[in-house]
Amino acid sequence: MKGLTIGQLAQQSGVQVETVKFYQRRGLIQQPPRPESGFRKYSPETVRQIRFIRRAKELGFSLQEISELLSLRVAPGTSCREIKARAEAKLADIQQKQRDLERMETILRQLAETCQGQGPLSECPILGALDEKEEDDSG
Repeated sequence: MKGLTIGQLAQQSGVQVETVKFYQRRGLIQQPPRPESGFRKYSPETVRQIRFIRRAKELGFSLQEISELLSLRVAPGTSCREIKARAEAKLADIQQKQRDLERMETILRQLAETCQGQGPLSECPILGALDEKEEDDSG
């Protein structure tokens, strides 16, 4: 069978060999059987799958979500609507993370502005704020 070695697969997919092995362990791509020659041969379809995984990761999908997308991709009866719903859910997740990051940035900026950057640690407003007990903290 004509195919790609793991090194060729990695190179054509734009990943490292260890990444290919990791995806195999996670069940995202199949490991072909080892022939008597000793070198596994991967199909060009595997290049396509790894590129799909890479692009999905770049868009923020977790490996679990990517696994689900790969399964949906080949499942009979899957509609574009299901894929769109996954994309919209990921978008909502990213938007929530952006709001959380903006909130953290605001708080850290305020804390940094209150600190003169000198004096004893016992009077550091940043450490003091981080050490404050929350109002609804019962213990």
